[in-house]
Amino acid sequence: MAVKIRLARRGRKKQAIYDVVIADARAPRDGRFIEKIGIYNPNTNPATINIDNEKAFQWVMNGAQPTDTVKAMLSYRGVLLRKHLQIGVIKGAITQEEADKKYQAWLEGKESQISGKVEQLAKAKDDAKKAKLEAEAKVNAARAEAIAARKAEAEAANAPAAEEEATEEVEAPVAEEAPAAEEKKED
Repeated sequence: MAVKIRLARRGRKKQAIYDVVIADARAPRDGRFIEKIGIYNPNTNPATINIDNEKAFQWVMNGAQPTDTVKAMLSYRGVLLRKHLQIGVIKGAITQEEADKKYQAWLEGKESQISGKVEQLAKAKDDAKKAKLEAEAKVNAARAEAIAARKAEAEAANAPAAEEEATEEVEAPVAEEAPAAEEKKED
């Protein structure tokens, strides 16, 4: 019986989440499996990979063959490096302590690399948000200037009309007084 470590799809349309399962090679993709060892979510950035490294290592050492995608994930998580080091220990090329030290050093480096990427993505997101707010502030300032210019134009247009009305009002009483004065002279 050929045993594979592969992905089983679940989740809704265009929002797939995969289970990392140990299954018989003849079983259908989403069908019967022997054991579930983890979850893979490609929808996040960076992709979320939660695999039980101990179980995966045990299955790989017992001969389970990972698919290409799962092989990349196991390599990313260090399971294949651990297998490589363990084979070296079995053959007598290195000791178990040396293998453990190399594996722990690799894990620490990988964790710092992953956290650095997460921080970099968060910083890029914050920078994009700040740039968007600054652009929005510039647009708002331009709109405020345009509104102020329109108000100034409206006031400037209303000011000569108000002056003309004021001069017409001043001239109108003078014109009315003159005929009244003429009437008095005629009497």
